[in-house]
Amino acid sequence: MITVVGNLKGGTGKSTVVFNLALWRIIHGETETAVCDLDPQATVRDAADVRFEEGVEPLLTVSGRLPKTVKGEVLVDVGMSDTPAMRGALARADRVLIPVAPSQADVWSTQHFLEIVEDSVKRRRKKPELITFLSRADTHPGALENDEALSALKAIGGMRVMKSRLSQRIAFRRSFSEGLAVFELEPKGKAADELDGLAKEFFKKRR
Repeated sequence: MITVVGNLKGGTGKSTVVFNLALWRIIHGETETAVCDLDPQATVRDAADVRFEEGVEPLLTVSGRLPKTVKGEVLVDVGMSDTPAMRGALARADRVLIPVAPSQADVWSTQHFLEIVEDSVKRRRKKPELITFLSRADTHPGALENDEALSALKAIGGMRVMKSRLSQRIAFRRSFSEGLAVFELEPKGKAADELDGLAKEFFKKRR
């Protein structure tokens, strides 16, 4: 199963999502989990290197290219540029996971990204499943942007809109820079709870 995590807008947390979901699977016994970093910024590889240097187990091996044969789950970070590598990954994807921050610009970017997905997979008989969720959501209870963005995503159509979301939390930035998943940095924190909910919903595990 190849899951591409992508969007054209920067700052949606694509690399953070790939890194955390991969470690979540491994921690939960899904050892046949691979990570492919096709983002020119290589931030997932950098985080994995920090993890290695600090001796944190389990280690996370990150490749710079898609494997020819796939076993288990391959999580792919494609960055935010329309590149041949992105289109090649989309052409092989079983699922495309699209993080979207709550802003009109991010919704527009998602629409453009979906056009790239459609063009990349047009020769395939079976299209990849398209899944989206709200990332870096506003934590203020009175914020309207979260609901507005979700409504816009549902209006676009063609995607499964997940109920789970990841909020704008310092724990996500801090843990990533330290080569840790959020559930390793703050096991009982809100970020860890959000990540666990997202992973269970996405991978369709029992809560």
